Amino acid sequence: MNAPDYITLILYVAGIFVISTLSAKRTTNHKDMFAAGRRSPWWASGLSAFMTMFSAGTFVVWGGIAYELGLVAVMINTCYGVAALLAGYFVAGHWNRLGVSTPAEYVNLRFGKTGLHFFTWTMLVKRILGVSVSLYALAVMLVALVPVNLNLAIILFGGIVILYTMQGGLWAVLMTDVLQFIVLTVVVLMVALLMMAGITMDEFVTRVPENFLKPVAGNYGWFFLAGWTTIHFFMIGAEWAFVQRFLSVKNPAEAAKSTYLFGIMYLVTPLFWLLPPLLYRGIVEGVNKEQAYILAAQSVLPKGVLGLMVAAMFSATASMVSSQLNVFAGVLTNDFYRPFLNPAADERKLVTTGRFFTVLLGSLLVITAILVPHLGGAEKVIISINSLLVVPLFAPTLWGLFSRKIGIREMIIVALTSFSIGLFLRFGLASNPAIEQGDSLWIVAEFLRENSRNVEVIVGVLLPIVMLVFFEMRSRKIDDGAIRLDTQTAEMKAQIELDSQDRPFDPFPARMVMFSLLVIGAWLVILGIYGGDNTAILYSFGAVLLLVSGLIEILVRRKL
Repeated sequence: MNAPDYITLILYVAGIFVISTLSAKRTTNHKDMFAAGRRSPWWASGLSAFMTMFSAGTFVVWGGIAYELGLVAVMINTCYGVAALLAGYFVAGHWNRLGVSTPAEYVNLRFGKTGLHFFTWTMLVKRILGVSVSLYALAVMLVALVPVNLNLAIILFGGIVILYTMQGGLWAVLMTDVLQFIVLTVVVLMVALLMMAGITMDEFVTRVPENFLKPVAGNYGWFFLAGWTTIHFFMIGAEWAFVQRFLSVKNPAEAAKSTYLFGIMYLVTPLFWLLPPLLYRGIVEGVNKEQAYILAAQSVLPKGVLGLMVAAMFSATASMVSSQLNVFAGVLTNDFYRPFLNPAADERKLVTTGRFFTVLLGSLLVITAILVPHLGGAEKVIISINSLLVVPLFAPTLWGLFSRKIGIREMIIVALTSFSIGLFLRFGLASNPAIEQGDSLWIVAEFLRENSRNVEVIVGVLLPIVMLVFFEMRSRKIDDGAIRLDTQTAEMKAQIELDSQDRPFDPFPARMVMFSLLVIGAWLVILGIYGGDNTAILYSFGAVLLLVSGLIEILVRRKL
């Protein structure tokens, strides 16, 4: 990286804190802090959910699969779009209609205090471990570009996310996610266009492996894709970071629209943002697949824009981290601190407490990320445990939205049974170093290894769903939690419907987008002065962004 790249990165971080500071002025109570006061526009909620799916792993894992196996990486990510459309149709409006401020509030009403503790602490540990690996992966990638100590990079990047999430709450998360979406789109589109100019389609087809352009490959077959879609339907429909987006808009219709946007984006964009490693395979062979994305970007980006690429990588992980920090700080504040420690707390105290929990959780996340390399491959174990927990945890929660029969007992049985069987098959048999060739269990272990993806779908997806169907058919009475949920949410629903009527147009989100486009466009024009052979593309991108910025301002003025 050179001086223009560092300046670009500094300007990006400064922009994040400007947005966070402006968002902080709108955070006056706990509903603003954790649900944006239900004033988020549907498009901001949808783009924020879209960005929450990204992390450094997007570039490392999916970029690596795209470089190695080809189009199958696009198909895997398209599954997110199908899952999001299904969640938008069946689930998003249902969550918004409940009238709760946090998803944990729903869990407390539907499954009681036992369910709240079981789900909260399990999910908190799961997300801290999973997100810490993403933060570590980001630091590893960026240390290769920026001369800085690995631990210092983790602390620096983690600290930036903690500060802006603490300061501005969910408004800061939503608005910075939109900024991150703009940065990611601009950079990836520029990389893709520059790389397409360097290779013809005929050259590409002759240089890539024979099955490179087929939709399925290896362990990633059609059965896996169906299971992957199902997993992410439950994840998008019940993961608290996504549920918080459903709750941040004013009514069920907007919750569904935001999720439809998220789904459509994932149907049309995976090919676009996986083009760099796909094309790079046709240009250079034999590189480390995990570095394929950043190497592709480095090979074509002009001065100053590589810094924007680093910002895009940071953005991807920052979006995931800030979403998790905000949602769990909200849970600890609203559903543990207020009811159990300080029932008389006023709004100012709740906001301060929420910021304290944001810093506490963020610090724990940074410490865990620093410890990852000292655990000797533990990140692979963490990722495996995360994948085994998704449906067993989320399916009972989502089921409880529609079923009046299952309760906390069924929820715990499904979660623990599915997870325990998956854990035994994954680590007790398939990855057990004590099982050697010739042992009686060797054939079983070998079968599990060769069919690992399909086994994960059967145990992690089909088993919990079959168990829930069994409990649903077997039960003959309505669960007390369902009655409690109906009773206590009726008043909240009526209040929300009243609050959403005749709400004036809020220019803040659109103006944040307008200013973001203005600054990025102007900076690209400035970089164009020193762009050399890439001056034309920098000017073109800058001009388009400036034009869109002006159009947004015109639309805002017409609505005021």
